[in-house]
Amino acid sequence: MLDVESEIRRLTELMPASGRMLTKIASKPKQSRVIDAAFPKPWQRGDRLIAINFNLWADLSLGERDLLLLSVVCYLVQIRWFKPDIYQGLTLAGVAGVGLQLWQRDAVGMVIAGGLTAIAAQQIWNNYRSNEREIEADAGAIKIAERRGYETTLAAKLLLSAIEHLAQIEQRSSLSFTELIRCQNLRTLALNTQT
Repeated sequence: MLDVESEIRRLTELMPASGRMLTKIASKPKQSRVIDAAFPKPWQRGDRLIAINFNLWADLSLGERDLLLLSVVCYLVQIRWFKPDIYQGLTLAGVAGVGLQLWQRDAVGMVIAGGLTAIAAQQIWNNYRSNEREIEADAGAIKIAERRGYETTLAAKLLLSAIEHLAQIEQRSSLSFTELIRCQNLRTLALNTQT
């Protein structure tokens, strides 16, 4: 049986400093998933919760647990809603345009500015929920694992094994589309680093 408190401390020490500042690990023994992190909304403040069912978590090897947690932490840390880029700028311009058109009582201008705002906000949302972000999180987890003493090939294989093992532990018949893409990417990474 896994000691939950000592495992939480060990996992917290494994995380990068940014992960320790932004996330919090909690034991959720009744959840059906081994590890789960809700997608952070822009209006949510405070720690981003990583819920782990430690009864199921113990079925993974130590390396699989390490890489799986690092991948989830990297995914959560890379979501920065208020980082200035083109779409945040368009969203702000759209909101300002809606305000200006509202002040001028121009219905057509409000619709156009509102549409610009909606399109830019939707693009931001889709960007953070894309498969690319999951793949970037896996790559980030492997880089952090290298700093923690894992070799690149081993880290990629452990994360691949963890993703495949999750479906078995959670009694799912198959991997999700995103998990299949991640597995393919990790296999490629493991092969490329061996040669």
